[in-house]
Amino acid sequence: MREVLVIIFLGGIRMPKYTREDILRIVQEEDVKFIRLQFTDILGTLKNVTITPGQLEKALDNQCMFDGSSIEGFVRIEESDMYLHPDINTFAIFPWYSQNGRIARLICDIYLPDGSPFEGDPRYILRKEVKRASDLGFTFNVGPECEFFLFNTDEFGHPTTVTHDTAGYFDLGPSDLGESCRRDICLNLEEMGFEIEASHHEVAFAQHEIDFKYSAALSAADNLLTFKLVVKNCAEANGLCATFMPKPITGRAGSGLHINMSLFRGGVNAFFDPENPMGLSGTGLSFIAGVMKHIRGICAVTNPLVNSYKRLVPGFEAPCYIAWTTGNRSALIRIPESRGTGTRVELRSPDPAGNPYLSFALLLAAGLDGIEQNLQPVDPVSVNVYGISEEERLSSGIGDLPADLKEAVSEMKADPFVQETLGSHVFKKYIEAKEREWKEYSSTVTEWESARYLSKF
Repeated sequence: MREVLVIIFLGGIRMPKYTREDILRIVQEEDVKFIRLQFTDILGTLKNVTITPGQLEKALDNQCMFDGSSIEGFVRIEESDMYLHPDINTFAIFPWYSQNGRIARLICDIYLPDGSPFEGDPRYILRKEVKRASDLGFTFNVGPECEFFLFNTDEFGHPTTVTHDTAGYFDLGPSDLGESCRRDICLNLEEMGFEIEASHHEVAFAQHEIDFKYSAALSAADNLLTFKLVVKNCAEANGLCATFMPKPITGRAGSGLHINMSLFRGGVNAFFDPENPMGLSGTGLSFIAGVMKHIRGICAVTNPLVNSYKRLVPGFEAPCYIAWTTGNRSALIRIPESRGTGTRVELRSPDPAGNPYLSFALLLAAGLDGIEQNLQPVDPVSVNVYGISEEERLSSGIGDLPADLKEAVSEMKADPFVQETLGSHVFKKYIEAKEREWKEYSSTVTEWESARYLSKF
């Protein structure tokens, strides 16, 4: 007689609650040949150690070791031994098959040999902030809206920015040449337990968006990394390449990661107040104020690339200014129309290149800081922020986001809150990585420079 799994619904996403015995049994029954033990470096790059079923019991006993000195932002070679502790509720079998059989995955937390959590593990940093929110009586839910591009590959299968797609916002086939791939992505995600809310063509040629149901923050970060992996795999299977690069083509819209956030207390949305004309509670307003207070210091994490700041320019629906609204999409923070259980804060500046664990941790910490300090935001805007003068923006208390990665890193270093949230280890390593990236970019001669200057001077 087969054991029955308990199924829980976490923010609308179907999440099996596994036991150790469940996983061992399912791996055998489903003929799983390899299990990927997944984790991320501080920049959000997905990593894994792959094991066979014969090593699964050892892994579930937290006995799988790896070399942390080889991972960006982890440790030095003389202190390199680390252990992977699988989160058994993240067990999933990928819908696709390899030549040698099925592949499963477990997302892991990282521990030191003495049994303590590794302070440089991004998942641990998010866990800490979630625990802090829980101690205050809150559950933090996150719903990411992730955009991406599907481009052609060259004759060697390498990525290009070439597309024959001519579709625009919400267009259908035949102009939407990514429709078939997008369908495959949705079906694969649903097979892995995602509840897909919508999928559609975005504004730019070859640009797409697939939205899935919100969930608790840690689950949402895990799901976002899984989403990106499935998108890339399905794109390759369709002879395309998928990219989450924020701004792959000059003069066209870039890809954002709009982050919808809400706090619940006792099963009730803490951002909603039916007595307030805007439907927002004092808790919600203070959360907004906290995010706006710290957003310049957070940008280097939510918008982590040199390329990120080429998206944050006027004219492409990406915010440049620190304002909030209950309506138009030109502001940094928008409060969607839905109220009651659906009341949420939508942050529109982040992009898909960021590490979701660190991004969600910082945004939660910023919102909680606003609540604890009883901060109040400036008045909401009702006009297109791009259309008002600099004098009007300044008189309304509307600041601007960093103009480039260099400024974003400077703002990150200037806000003690960021180091406090990330911890000194990740803060230092992250700053080092981003300053190195900026230095390399600044010393690189670009095609634009060659085209502009080579024959002129």
